[in-house]
Amino acid sequence: MKLINTLTYSTLLLSSIAIHAQEKLNPTVQNFVNEIETNSQLEKMSVELLDGIGPRLVGTPQMDQAGDWAIKTLKSWGIDARKEEYGTWKAWERGLTHVDMTYPRLKSIEATQLAWSPATKKAFTADVVAMPLFKTKAEFDAWLPKVKGKIVLITQNQRYGRSDYQYKEFGREELYKKVTETRKAEAEAWANSIKLTGYTNNTLPEVLEQNGAAAVAISNWTGIMGANRIFGAKTKKIPMLDISNEDYGLLYRLAESGTTPKLTVNAESKHNGTAKTFNIVGEIKGKEKPNEYIILSAHFDSWDGAQGATDNGTGTITMLETIRTIKKLYPNNKRTILICLWGSEEQGLNGSRAFVEDHPEIIKNTQAVFNQDNGTGRVVNINGSGFEKSYEYMTHWLAATPNSVRSEIKTDFPGMPSGGGSDHASFIAAGVPAFGLSSLHWGYFNYTWHTNKDTYDKIVFEEIQNNAILTATLTMMADQEKELVNREKRALPTDKEGKTVEWPEVKSPQRNSENYLK
Repeated sequence: MKLINTLTYSTLLLSSIAIHAQEKLNPTVQNFVNEIETNSQLEKMSVELLDGIGPRLVGTPQMDQAGDWAIKTLKSWGIDARKEEYGTWKAWERGLTHVDMTYPRLKSIEATQLAWSPATKKAFTADVVAMPLFKTKAEFDAWLPKVKGKIVLITQNQRYGRSDYQYKEFGREELYKKVTETRKAEAEAWANSIKLTGYTNNTLPEVLEQNGAAAVAISNWTGIMGANRIFGAKTKKIPMLDISNEDYGLLYRLAESGTTPKLTVNAESKHNGTAKTFNIVGEIKGKEKPNEYIILSAHFDSWDGAQGATDNGTGTITMLETIRTIKKLYPNNKRTILICLWGSEEQGLNGSRAFVEDHPEIIKNTQAVFNQDNGTGRVVNINGSGFEKSYEYMTHWLAATPNSVRSEIKTDFPGMPSGGGSDHASFIAAGVPAFGLSSLHWGYFNYTWHTNKDTYDKIVFEEIQNNAILTATLTMMADQEKELVNREKRALPTDKEGKTVEWPEVKSPQRNSENYLK
């Protein structure tokens, strides 16, 4: 069976290469295809980065380790690489988390302490109390003393634990309607209750902490079974946990019914002062125009509920595979090609904004930025980012890519400038032609984006190969332009209120975590 599988794969691979060859591609592009399809380093890099090092939360030792790994990897390919520091962040190191229900029965609870959560000094056992719906601020004030010494559940209990698509697929129409309408009504009621307390989801945990709560727990369920989003803690002295939807519902129902469950919690972590924040920059010097640049862009950091595989391990390995291939097969690049792996994108594009602010000499001479940051799928959308003449050069560059790569790509020219969301927005604001290579989502937003399921096994490496071929070709084509491409901005339309939309402004990065709340 192993031999059959190997032969089948080899046959498919040779067939794919033959199809590309029949297109009469540019010889260098054909070499790109052959290299990426027969000598891909994507899986090797992913094992080393995602399995060996893991998630890359800003301020953690893993982020530092990943930076060292990226520099070592780039240098092993003969590419100069450096770490560019731009600020500091609170330093934190995740430890083991154990949460067990000890009453009314014994059960291990699926729980994760949130990023930067305070640790427990030692394991403790406490009763669980579920925050109810409030009709008035007075009701909340009367309830608040009950949290002292308790583990407090502060998010909505989900009545239905199955995803909407299952109710739609298997349920009768009236059941699907009932479930969706009930979910909407209960979400609105919960949001209104939080508003009546006078606090928000961000500020309420600290209020509970100040009133003596032993720990705060939430369940940030995405609506996909088993997937929860893992962000940062909002407490300063007590642990803050995310509990799986299934276990959270169990605890909430028990507490609500009058059978007070007990949990034993041991959350290990370390606060280590501050850590330096940085970008990783690899560089292949241009042979004719070394002071003009093309930038391969992806954010390097992640949240740490899982491995940060599709956000943004996939963007990272795409750009690494791209520059490896260019270094090997495109030796006479005219312009300087940079690979920039950004730090602290998740906290507000801080790494790329710092680069724009710190390198005006590069920004004014950048030909193009290619950014990838939305999962593991093949690229299917490219927007002209609001540059009036983007159609002229981008369609020319795309035409050089293999048909199998470009055939599904929808383009929008001149498009609209991105004001945020990912790092190309930092460059667009500065007037640099920067393009988000937007991929097919593969369930990204509900399944892996910032969740506990963002793991290596969710990567579709065949799709990433497609994107590396695309990016390598676009880079070569942009490099071969005689002059810097036109940066003229389009006339922007009016919004719903009749006001002319404005080009996004350049924003300074947050260079420390002093005022960070998320």
